[in-house]
This record gives sequence, structure tokens and C-alpha cells, in this order.
Amino acid sequence: MSKVNAIFIPILLLLSGIFSSLRAQELMDLFGEDEPVTEYTYATFKTTRIVSGHSVENPANGVLLFMISHRFGKLNSGAYDLFGLDQATIRLGFEYGINDWLSAGFGRSSYQKTYDGFLKAKVLRQSSGKKNMPLSLTYFTSMDLFSLKWQDTERKNYFTSRMTFVHQLLLARKFNDNLSLQFTPTFIHKNLVAGTNDDNDTFAMGLGGRIKLTRRTSLNAEYFYLLPGTTADNFINPLSLGFDIETGGHVFQLHFTNAQPMFERGLITETRGKWTNGDIYFGFNISRVFTLKKPAEFRE
Repeated sequence: MSKVNAIFIPILLLLSGIFSSLRAQELMDLFGEDEPVTEYTYATFKTTRIVSGHSVENPANGVLLFMISHRFGKLNSGAYDLFGLDQATIRLGFEYGINDWLSAGFGRSSYQKTYDGFLKAKVLRQSSGKKNMPLSLTYFTSMDLFSLKWQDTERKNYFTSRMTFVHQLLLARKFNDNLSLQFTPTFIHKNLVAGTNDDNDTFAMGLGGRIKLTRRTSLNAEYFYLLPGTTADNFINPLSLGFDIETGGHVFQLHFTNAQPMFERGLITETRGKWTNGDIYFGFNISRVFTLKKPAEFRE
């Protein structure tokens, strides 16, 4: 055997073996079973709010969401105020997807001239297949600060007395394409309360849901139950009903509620309206998303 053959024959045999192995793998992939993959659940809710309360949804990585939330006055205010249309409470807010599991937000409400900021972290994601997870879990924490002028300027007023802190667990399951439900245990701490008998700490249980009507519309509902205490004695459990319309980059949420505030402390612990008395506020959320960072698969 020549030296040339002695060198090339082993190389040819090696290449032949490699190509044969690749060909065999292709045949196995063609006729064999694929390895199980994890299928994650998407669009449990259409946006980051069910009605006024947060849903398990976050803006996508690199996406900025701008939300306008609006409440007119009470429907029972009569024709003189055009059934509440002459009055308005508004919140403007921004939310940003820092990565696939963490988002941050900031807003300002005309109700008590309140500023609020929050973080939302996805802990669990509903999935099936290789990894089976029956629900999604998101941790939500926020801080708000009211900036109204102090009524009593003679006493010692602390900046920290303006602050309230909120912690929530958002547990949701998308049962099918038409039905999603969310359970929201909530803890709220106020640094300052009006009277010595009032609660600095309040616990509440939230329940929300979405029923899909068409590809781009749904009915939403949301309710928070205040656990027994002074807050529950003095205020009303908020109940909200909504109708969502998705139009590409926008989501319009129209709703009726007995709660005027649109952030957690006000919504859950300071609702005074009663549905039975006609203390119903008509309002809406409008959200618009802006992609500030290209998805990884489109980056060079």
C-alpha cells in the first residue's frame, strides 16, 4: 500500500462513519419520537391589569408600556354633573420589561396627588410537556407616596408618614383559551393612619377572572375582600366589571367599579362607594406598547 493510500484511506473511513452516523440520526428523527419540550402558557390576560388590579402579565423584555387610567364621577351624581362625566380622576403610568421575568413601573395619580412605583417578578410560569406547572405565580411589591399638603402644619410631619407599602402574590391559571382566573393574597402597610384605632396593616384576598368572547374581546371581573379589622369596618370591598378590546398595539379596557382610586392602597383599602347606592364609577384603561430593545433572535 502506498503512503498516499495509507493516509487517505483512514480519513475516508472516518468521514464515511461520520456521514453514516448523521444519516442514521436523521432517520431516527424522522421515524422516532421527539424529546418532550416545555410548552409555556401565554396571554393568561391581555395586559398587565385585570381591571384596576395587576395581573400576572409583564411587559415583554425591552418593551415599554404606557397606560392611561381614567375614572369619571359617580353615575348617581345626576344630570347636573352629566352622571359623573364632569368629574375625573386620572393616573398616568409607565411599565418596562427589564428581562423575561422582571418588570418595573412608575405612575402618578390625581387621587391625593399620589406617586407609586412597583416591581413585578415572575416566580413560576404555567407550562405543560417536559415541565408541568399548573399555574403562574408572580410576586408584586409597590410603594406609594401621597403629596397632598399637610392639613395640620403645626405638628411634626414626617416625610415617611406619606408612604404605604404593598405586597401581593398573583396566582393565576389559564384553564383554556376562553377562561383565566387569578387569586391575589394582599398585604398593605400604611406608615400613618388617621386615628389610633385604625389599622396600619391590612390583609385582603383578591379574585379576578377573564372570559374571552372573541379573538380580541373579553369580559373581566375583579373583587377584593378585606379581612376583618378596622379597615373592613370603615370601607367597602371593591368590585369591578370590565370589557377588554385589543387593537394591535393598544388594549382598551372599559369598566364599571365602586372604587375611584387606581393604585393598590387606594383601590383596596379606601373604597367608599356602594353598588347598591349607585356609587358606580365608569372608567377606562388605555395601554400602548413600544419596543425599545429588539428580541435576541433579531439582533446581529
